[in-house]
Amino acid sequence: MVRKVMHDFKYGRQLHLRHVLGRWLAEAMEDPRLAGRRFDFIVPVPLHPARKRERGFNQAELLALALHRLSGLPLQNALQRTRYTTTQTQFDRSERMENLRGAFRLRRGSNVQDLRMLLVDDVLTTGSTLSECASVLKKAGALSVHAATAARG
Repeated sequence: MVRKVMHDFKYGRQLHLRHVLGRWLAEAMEDPRLAGRRFDFIVPVPLHPARKRERGFNQAELLALALHRLSGLPLQNALQRTRYTTTQTQFDRSERMENLRGAFRLRRGSNVQDLRMLLVDDVLTTGSTLSECASVLKKAGALSVHAATAARG
């Protein structure tokens, strides 16, 4: 069921499902690894501009916006995807890490110094995307970086 909802949202353009998935994300905030933590910003995992044009939307951004509305946490598009990467679906963890190396950077004008960031993405599979994004945020001075996803792959 989760796979179908996620697939319909991401590939079937059933954008109304962002509300259900946003509630799943809000429930993820009650996970013991996140519960009670304070976050300064929600940061969606970015898509490359070409991929966003192909798909018509950034699924992580829509989910981050839904979580923002439910939680009241501010949203910041602090990351930028700098390189178009091939789809990760057929790669193992090491191939995913290599595919993503250097694919993200801090967006010009963004400041994450000494801030607590919550990364948001649609699906956690190997953690490669979130790991690469977290690395960029930490190198830019983020105090902490945690992640929440609507589903696990």
